Amino acid sequence: QLQLVESGGGLVQPGESLRLSCEASGFTLDSHAIGWFRQAPGKEREGVLCISVSDSNSYADSVKGRFTVSRDKAKNTVYLQMNSLKPEDTAVYYCASGWHSVGWVCNFGEYEYDYWGQGIQVTVSS
Repeated sequence: QLQLVESGGGLVQPGESLRLSCEASGFTLDSHAIGWFRQAPGKEREGVLCISVSDSNSYADSVKGRFTVSRDKAKNTVYLQMNSLKPEDTAVYYCASGWHSVGWVCNFGEYEYDYWGQGIQVTVSS
C-alpha cells in the first residue's frame, strides 16, 4: 500500500519548535518532490515549503527563516523543522509527494503531488 504518514505534531507555546516527519511506505521518496501544506480553521490549504528531487527548496514568505525541510533517504522520510513558532502557524499540516525529474523546481501547485498524508495537527498557543 502506497502511503505517507505524518508524525510529530502537537501543542507548543509561541517561540518553541517542532519537527514533523513524513514517512513513505510502499515506494521510495528518492525521485519524489515533497511538499508541505497546511490548512488553518476557516482558511484554504496553502503551501508552506517544498523540496525538489535535487533537494532545492521553495518557501512561503510566512515561514522563511523559521522553517526548513530535509530528507533522510535511508529512512525514506522527509522532515519539516519548525522554529520560532507563532500562533498563526496553527493548522493541520500535510505532506505530499509527486514523482518529478531532477530538474523540476518544486512549487505549491497541489496537482503536482500524487500522494498525500492524512494530516497532523499543530497548535501554537500560550
